[in-house]
Amino acid sequence: MDNFDLVVIGGGPGGYVCAIRAAQLGLKTACVESRGALGGTCLNVGCIPSKSLLNLSENFHKAKKDFNQQGIEIEGIKLNIEKMMANKNKSIQVLTKGVEFLFKKNKVTYIKGKGVLFSKNDIVVYEKNEKTNYKAKNIVIATGSAVASLPGINIDEKNIISSTGALSLNKVPNKLAVIGGGYIGLEMGSVWSRLGSKVTVIEYLDYITPGMDREISDEFKKILTKQGIKFKMGSKVNSVKNNGSSVSINYTDIKNSKNETEDYDKVLVSVGRKPYTEGLNLTKVGVKKDNKGRIEVNDKLQTSIKNIYAIGDVIKGPMLAHKAEEEGIAVAEILAGQAGHVNYDVIPGVVYTSPEVATVGKTEEQLKDEKRSYKVGKFPFLANSRAKVNNETEGFVKILADSKTDKVLGVHIIGPHCGDMIAEMALAMEFGASAEDIARTCHAHPTHTEAIKEAALAVDKRPIHF
Repeated sequence: MDNFDLVVIGGGPGGYVCAIRAAQLGLKTACVESRGALGGTCLNVGCIPSKSLLNLSENFHKAKKDFNQQGIEIEGIKLNIEKMMANKNKSIQVLTKGVEFLFKKNKVTYIKGKGVLFSKNDIVVYEKNEKTNYKAKNIVIATGSAVASLPGINIDEKNIISSTGALSLNKVPNKLAVIGGGYIGLEMGSVWSRLGSKVTVIEYLDYITPGMDREISDEFKKILTKQGIKFKMGSKVNSVKNNGSSVSINYTDIKNSKNETEDYDKVLVSVGRKPYTEGLNLTKVGVKKDNKGRIEVNDKLQTSIKNIYAIGDVIKGPMLAHKAEEEGIAVAEILAGQAGHVNYDVIPGVVYTSPEVATVGKTEEQLKDEKRSYKVGKFPFLANSRAKVNNETEGFVKILADSKTDKVLGVHIIGPHCGDMIAEMALAMEFGASAEDIARTCHAHPTHTEAIKEAALAVDKRPIHF
């Protein structure tokens, strides 16, 4: 009973998907998870609860600020944080139980506890005061990532919070500081700004969302500023001091070396995440890590020990749930003798603010660095009829295509519903589509997706509606 073809350590999006696919392919599979609930950071304290709060806070904001002008008059609207959090928690519970059901349906053994490697085939699982030994022909490490902080900052999840704490505040802070202008900080900043906080983002660089196409990043900052979020760019945080009832942040403007101290009710530290590999015994077993603490893998996702694989946030690449899922499926298929593969050039990224930001493929900066000749096609949502009637006119679609072959190299969108729209472009790129292919594809009218068709036409300087 304790011998398996595959044991997956970690039940997040990468781990549980890997376990289900392996079981589908006929491997006797177990998944070890220490949290007490499946779904990992993503489902419990990440992607899913944050999207619940983003959606609810946007609805609240629209009802309070926008509906009156559109002929929907509401009086006496008020916020009930307790109900909002209960709604979020109910969604999480339903989804985690759903993953448990999928395990049962696919005959995956769910083992609760902390998994530790003792050899390349031996795993000991610690649960409370008990320990159980398991043997596995193959092991997948899918333990995800943990919140990173800055030196000297103690995250207590009360006044100085991480994204986890920001998902569970019991009242709206009057003043909220967000240290870090990346995806997570801006999403959580948006939630609390819509609910009534005065939000200030403190960022070390002179632009937000590092790694994103700069033109999109600049437009994003303009829109968020218009929404009332303040930005202190090029600012180095020196210290964060918890005063009990408030938090003081001391920071320096990098350009003029000017020092400032400001007080906030809450401070959200959102400076990224780091691979979580603590207590796995990797060094003893001989699994190698790089200088950033990530597990080294080859193109088959094997570690330095051939029968031990690693996926998701513990290896290099974007820390995204869907990237981990693709790797989990690839490993399961490789173990079953199939040709598992991940196309890292076509992994979309989305920021779920309002408007959303979505991106896939190369940025303009990357193409310039590669000295690659390219064409640009852009189309604003202001000229899209569906966006216009819905009062969602901010943003644009930007398509980058090879100058000679017309092959689409990257797509960057800021605007309504673009988190869903980017899937069309990921599919197009997966099949090696040209901008002409997209321009010649009939898009339903009136839809937001027509902006994609028009941007593809604009690559060849022939948009119809702009």
